[in-house]
Amino acid sequence: MQNTAFDQLISARWIITVEQDGQVLENHAVAVRNGRIVAILRPEEIAAANAAERIDLPQHVLMPGLVNLHGHSAMTLLRGMADDKALMDWLQNHIWPAEGKHVSDAFVFDGALLAMGEMFRSGTTTINDMYFFHAAMGRAGLAAGMRTFVGCSILEFPTVYGQNADDYIAKGMAERQQFLGEELITFTLAPHAPYTVADDTFRKVITLAEQEDMLIHCHIHETMDEVNGSIDQYQQRPLARLANLGLLSPRLIAAHMVHLSDEEIALVAKHGVSIAHNPTSNMKLASGIAPVQKLLAAGVNVGIGTDGAASNNKLDMLSETRMGALLAKVGTLDPTAVPAATAIRMSTLHSAQALGIADKVGTVSVGKQADLIAVDLSAVETSPQFDPISHIVYAAGREQVSHVWVNGRAVLRERQLTTLDEAELKAKAEDWRVRILAK
Repeated sequence: MQNTAFDQLISARWIITVEQDGQVLENHAVAVRNGRIVAILRPEEIAAANAAERIDLPQHVLMPGLVNLHGHSAMTLLRGMADDKALMDWLQNHIWPAEGKHVSDAFVFDGALLAMGEMFRSGTTTINDMYFFHAAMGRAGLAAGMRTFVGCSILEFPTVYGQNADDYIAKGMAERQQFLGEELITFTLAPHAPYTVADDTFRKVITLAEQEDMLIHCHIHETMDEVNGSIDQYQQRPLARLANLGLLSPRLIAAHMVHLSDEEIALVAKHGVSIAHNPTSNMKLASGIAPVQKLLAAGVNVGIGTDGAASNNKLDMLSETRMGALLAKVGTLDPTAVPAATAIRMSTLHSAQALGIADKVGTVSVGKQADLIAVDLSAVETSPQFDPISHIVYAAGREQVSHVWVNGRAVLRERQLTTLDEAELKAKAEDWRVRILAK
């Protein structure tokens, strides 16, 4: 090992690999070369190893970067402007009107960078997004160095971005061309929801996804109003309608999925659909408690997302992981529902599997990209340390995330952003606040 040169050697008190539930390596080191994990060294091998850079984290957990499976990054600029309202009131009377006045290429770029700074500082290395002005989101991902899935929103009605479903699709696919070949940027098709997308449009999305080998990202069964509205309009629940159209497949990431019958759980399991669970957003909008324990028991792949900062109001995947575990317990009155190790797996490997990148990220494993985070457990709030997995989920906060790497590149070092200017992010956020209030 002493003759092998590594770019980085990251030593940590604990490594949560996520390869197996509960697996924790003590006093090991991760060796990185060309952005990839090439070795995991035992304690006795570390001193003799040859590395260009050594990072020693004696009181830290090293673990996979968190994968945010559902977000609307640019909406960070609308954080806190319409709180404590029901979903449709929030959308129709507050968010959509504000977006109509302000959303633009610049709004999306600035808002996405602000979101990515926040996400890095809470341990997120991948975002699965859904919004407008997709090239701006892609540029933000490249500028920040975040692994970014850009969801091309599709609706039937006009917005500042598009006039109709065909226009949204055409614009999104055109913007996708600018980023083909970029390792960190992947475009997806994002029909907004069953109540905003017609059958013919869903059929076009399915065909296009198969032709271009793209994922589909959609809000589904978020509220009972959505379910009842579908019954009134289509005489069937949304999931049944989408199943009849052929949308259910391993390509589909279904966001929320709060209100599900046992038959619907079996249906998504049969078709290999992945679910993006958004516990805090679901609580804040009073949408309900998703049946996560039943979904996992049925073999459904369930990841975790933050949703947007306008409905959360934090893009904090550590907090979201904790909420995912706790909400499952109170929803079932079962304290064993979604243990800490399962919650971590949901916010890392399960989300990576949903995005089709589990061969690249989601565990600390030789051969995978070095998307890693370090969490400092030396604080009073996380002392003493009996079980680092429990601490990550139930005790640690985002302020304890000290280092973040994407593809081996440090994007956060000792709590300092390295690819983004924190002062500039805050100045642009203030500028947008003044503009929004002025209108």
